[in-house]
Amino acid sequence: MTRRTRIKDIAERLGLSPATVSRALAESPLVAKETRDRVREVADELHYRPNVSARNLRTKRSMAVLMVVRDVVNPFYLEILKGVEATARAAGYAVLMGNAENDPDREDEYFDMLYDGHADGMILMTGKWPRRHRNAVEAGGLPVVVALEMIEGSRLPHLQIDNEGAAAEAVRHLIEIGHTRIAHVTGPLPEVMSVKRMAGYIRAMKEAGLTLPDDYVVKGNFSLHSGMAAARFLMALEEPPTALFAANDEMALGAIHEMRALGFDVPGDISVVGFDNLFLSDVFYPPLTTVAQPRAEIGRRAMTLLLDILAGGPPPAEPVIVPTSLKIRGTTAPLKTRTDQKQGV
Repeated sequence: MTRRTRIKDIAERLGLSPATVSRALAESPLVAKETRDRVREVADELHYRPNVSARNLRTKRSMAVLMVVRDVVNPFYLEILKGVEATARAAGYAVLMGNAENDPDREDEYFDMLYDGHADGMILMTGKWPRRHRNAVEAGGLPVVVALEMIEGSRLPHLQIDNEGAAAEAVRHLIEIGHTRIAHVTGPLPEVMSVKRMAGYIRAMKEAGLTLPDDYVVKGNFSLHSGMAAARFLMALEEPPTALFAANDEMALGAIHEMRALGFDVPGDISVVGFDNLFLSDVFYPPLTTVAQPRAEIGRRAMTLLLDILAGGPPPAEPVIVPTSLKIRGTTAPLKTRTDQKQGV
């Protein structure tokens, strides 16, 4: 039987120490990228596979990490999972998906798994503290990276986007094409991410000197149905909005569906902007204008950050900010003037 390739074999081939090869395979930033690339190339050539059982016994690690999300049904998480899984696999880790389903008891169960050693670390995407083991998490005894969501007052390492700035950019686009009556469907309040996106909407409106009618801010919960309900409410107003900024794509798509059912044209009667850039947004008709988050890159960077912490590195003192971009597509159009409307333009 062919002998299994060892880290020592890769080290001898490259003239490196086994410790350097081990760090390179774990994608440690302590090893230069050129060296990491050379190590990975030779590892592939020699068909190297980590001996997980032996390493688990030696290091007393499970070689598994948890990625805990709000609800696995949401397609938003798929690209993030791809980025996490690719980076984890290269370092010899398996990824377990935790589906919290917005249930505090289930969230606690995943932290129990971490505390009991069934997983070595966690990428947390629920935006909520565990009710149990909170002290252990804060003390650094449980390695947790918070990705995209935010837990205010926590010293945990965060990888996130500028939610307020991205939301303000989306609303400014609507203002620049002539809209002044702009409504907003929020995410679940008072969660920090939803508050930040609403703050961006308010900031852009105030900077443009536009009024903010109370009826134009409708509370949602990131679900398709909450977007539909918001559209029914807004379009029944005596003075309905001519544009809508939804705090995520799912609510935006739900709102458009309901607007069409009510006889309104998008973007002819009302422009709509979402947030997330789900794959459905580009194939929807017309394609959805939305804020794009580089989800695969977010997954890779979150997992790399967790690997650094598991290797004993210090967590970043400040949140790591990942840039976003606004994808202008077919659901937004310049505001029609009264003349345009009379002429049927």
